[in-house]
Amino acid sequence: MGQMGVSWRKCVDALSGALYRSVDFMIATLSGTRQQVLQAALKKFADCGYEGASVRDIVEAAKVTKPTLYYYFGNKAELYQALVDYAHDERLRLMQAAAERGRTVADKLVQILAALFEFLRNNRELMRIAFATAFAAPGELPAEIRYLDKCTRNFEFIHDLIRRGQASGELDRRFDSKELAFGIYGQLNVYVMAHLLIPDCQLNRQTAERIVKLFLLGAGAEGCPERREI
Repeated sequence: MGQMGVSWRKCVDALSGALYRSVDFMIATLSGTRQQVLQAALKKFADCGYEGASVRDIVEAAKVTKPTLYYYFGNKAELYQALVDYAHDERLRLMQAAAERGRTVADKLVQILAALFEFLRNNRELMRIAFATAFAAPGELPAEIRYLDKCTRNFEFIHDLIRRGQASGELDRRFDSKELAFGIYGQLNVYVMAHLLIPDCQLNRQTAERIVKLFLLGAGAEGCPERREI
């Protein structure tokens, strides 16, 4: 295809991150063949895990040859990495865009959770891969698979929001900023995992508002001794 063809593919890939989209939308913006490979890999990895999804299974599902798959991805690990990267990069992009729509810290948190809940509803298989990667046993995935740096980056986005909330007086400074960030981010991830296990677990804006309200007000009654001692 030559250098011009390679550059064109890179441009198309970059443009796919410009708007909100489900993973199906993202894949649909790529070249037809690469689209087939990514979609087939997503399904196989989500259903069978990394080891259970062979390159043969993926190319058969995508209706392409192995040389075609290796033209776009160096190996199975690179293909898996592309899906993991998209899951974490899109999560950050959505959080950044959602935070811009909020005025107060509470507003920003509600917007963030609501946006991520919508993304999950549209991308269950992708989220299953992301969580499976984070909780994989040693040796279950190739050593070159990277995810922790982007997980940390996404957490730090929330942590920075919490720090700014404390600086503005919207959040209690008696608590460590990282503890508060773990509190809200932990609730978010527990709800996401619950939805993956129990699809009937509703994730919507109302749920986001309730989570943020609990985070800000706490569960202790007004008159309980523990609340007064904080």
